[in-house]
Amino acid sequence: MAEEAVLGFLEKNEEITDSGQFAAERGIDHQDIANIIKSLHGFKLVDAQDIKRESWVLTEEGKTYAAAGSPEVQVFLAVPPEGISLDELQRKMDPTVFKIGRSQAIKNQWVEMGKQLTRKVQDVDDKVKDLLIRIQDGEVVDPKEIDALKRRKLISPQPWKGYSVRKGPKYAPRRKKFATDLTRENILRGDWKDLEFKEYNFSAKGQPVGGGSLHPLLKITRFAFHMKTAKIIAKAIVVIYILVIAGHCATANQDDFPADGVPFHLHIFALVSPQEEGECKVLDFWSWALVFAYRFEEMPTNNFVESSFWNFDALFQPQQHPARDSHDTFFLQVPSTTKMLPEDYVERVKHVHEFGGYGSRGYGYEWKREEANKNLLRTHTTAVSSRMLYSLAQKDFVPKKYFSIDRVFRNEAVDRTHLAEFHQIEGLVCDRNLSLGHLIGVLNDFFSRLGMSKLKFKPAYNPYTEPSMEIFSYHEGLEKWVEIGNSGMFRPEMLRPMGLPADVRVIAWGLSLERPTMILYGVDNIRDLFGPKVDLSLIKKNPLCRIGI
Repeated sequence: MAEEAVLGFLEKNEEITDSGQFAAERGIDHQDIANIIKSLHGFKLVDAQDIKRESWVLTEEGKTYAAAGSPEVQVFLAVPPEGISLDELQRKMDPTVFKIGRSQAIKNQWVEMGKQLTRKVQDVDDKVKDLLIRIQDGEVVDPKEIDALKRRKLISPQPWKGYSVRKGPKYAPRRKKFATDLTRENILRGDWKDLEFKEYNFSAKGQPVGGGSLHPLLKITRFAFHMKTAKIIAKAIVVIYILVIAGHCATANQDDFPADGVPFHLHIFALVSPQEEGECKVLDFWSWALVFAYRFEEMPTNNFVESSFWNFDALFQPQQHPARDSHDTFFLQVPSTTKMLPEDYVERVKHVHEFGGYGSRGYGYEWKREEANKNLLRTHTTAVSSRMLYSLAQKDFVPKKYFSIDRVFRNEAVDRTHLAEFHQIEGLVCDRNLSLGHLIGVLNDFFSRLGMSKLKFKPAYNPYTEPSMEIFSYHEGLEKWVEIGNSGMFRPEMLRPMGLPADVRVIAWGLSLERPTMILYGVDNIRDLFGPKVDLSLIKKNPLCRIGI
């Protein structure tokens, strides 16, 4: 109907000067007319020019007064000829209407205030209501009257867009139907020669195709290249944290790098440098890291449930330590205890706790087996490290490098920077004569290459490492230093009862996955990154590959 009206009118007339007026005169919705005009303009049947003007619509308050009358008139009508007390009038009326209407009626000199409210005139016209109804009906109203209603917030502006329309270069009284497909029947009948096909609109914006999206945590633990196995992906990620350590370790294979006199660890960092402006820095790095990752063994972290022995006691953490309290740890009710512990090793751990050894005086308390048997949700993946080192000590010593990425659990209050369930990245290098200096260099270089150049290393105490240090990075969003990791050298009291040689040292570090990700992606609340309240738009809007990190 709308299309026939437009094309039919232009057949006899030069122009539709105003599409809004044209639609109103014919009782057609203007939006239908506007849609047809845009379609005809696209096919060059008509030439349409935009018309923009500001119209007015009633606010919710304005609609109320258009139906019930203005507040001042409502107040006037509520005042009887003999007058009424203010308190009685207020009880009879809506508080908002009373407040606005009384002051406006007094201003208009319709009523006066003495001992009571009385009328000054016999009758009034509700001009406000009449104006609101006229605006509601689309009539033109004097600008001065518009200003008065606007100040009272009874109307609000609404942009209006219409068209003036003339015949286009391909005008016809009726739109020709174009073929959209060339069918087998068209070819067999031969009528394809007479068909006119709709032109391709290369400027049309199609429906966006939704591709796969990666959560920021997955982007930190995986790189955006196709890998044959998920295990290779995990290995290649953690190699970030151990590059320089590997360069300084006697176990690293230096034959992979040219013998040009440049230190081995500098060749490593040459691989992560950009070759030219705009190139993604991680490309060469990941290609090399994939190969290098095969030299590191992934620790089996598939058991979230651990015994207190491997989680605490084997790490030389005393049984009275606050971290072993139920306020900090999730203990299991069923099964509440474990029965699978190596008895000879348990006795050595008990002895070093009670009496010390290897240069230590121990803790001097009565060590209890029932405490060590308690099952819990592991508080750190270092429990897995202790198992791996014990297993390593049962054979002739061979230097090893281990890593893991998995979830850990803490019974602590959830806030902007803490979760009860989160991810820990752990790595360790076990070799002879290592020092803490290697680890400081690794962490400093690695985080600066991720864009976290503001780092602090703070001396710390850990029951199972000495010396120990915490790693902090400055979070621009939170405007404060945020702890992102912990590190140190495993104590002899932990290593020697396992059976490792006296000159073997273990450099170890545990790094949060969530907090560095918060800094990289500008997230100031960890609950927005991991957990049930994560916004899906966070996943969909993040880039697949970060350039320039």
